[in-house]
Amino acid sequence: MEYEEAKQKIVETLTKKLKTKSKFYFNDLAKILESKPREAKKVVNKLVQEGVLEYWSSGSTSMYGLSGTGKQAGAEGEDKEK
Repeated sequence: MEYEEAKQKIVETLTKKLKTKSKFYFNDLAKILESKPREAKKVVNKLVQEGVLEYWSSGSTSMYGLSGTGKQAGAEGEDKEK
């Protein structure tokens, strides 16, 4: 799967699920991409670098979500640009 196709698949799937949840575990993203963890990690890291996804960590749990979405965005001041 090429990068643009993977990017589109992730964005479409996460957008559909936004009504119920805004943060996803890495394994959730790997399942969406239907690829091995090493390959999925490359795609996910590139999406974070481009600002499509954001990385979130509680210290013990690491999750990913679409940039600017979820309850944390407002609480952390990430939506000041709006």
